[in-house]
Amino acid sequence: MSLSTAQPALLVLADGTAYRGWSFGADATVVGEVVFNTGMTGYQEVLTDPSYCGQIVTFTYPELGNTGVNLEDEESSRPQIKGAIARNVCSRPSNWRCSKSLQDSRPGGAFRASPKRPQHGRAESGAGSDHPRGLRVV
Repeated sequence: MSLSTAQPALLVLADGTAYRGWSFGADATVVGEVVFNTGMTGYQEVLTDPSYCGQIVTFTYPELGNTGVNLEDEESSRPQIKGAIARNVCSRPSNWRCSKSLQDSRPGGAFRASPKRPQHGRAESGAGSDHPRGLRVV
């Protein structure tokens, strides 16, 4: 999905801080614990790893999806995360093992943005939506 066809999306943290961005992946409204992953590789493993079950994962590496996805690198048979947050999502992966793009794998609620906020060693609850009436910022 190109940015020109992406739906506007909204991420709202428990303290009311809101971030606007663009959706990729499944159309959804999700609620979960927002956590960070600082790995440069292994995004497919993170998406399917049961230890991330129910969490909204923020990937700090600036590009997600550049090697696509394949069946050999999955940690389980389906995505375990509630949602993914990334700065940029590659729409044309380049890898000989790639069977489809990350966007085609539809990893739950997903959000393209670059939230920059100092963290104080704690996770925070949040919700994300690409539905126009899914979340309201008050």
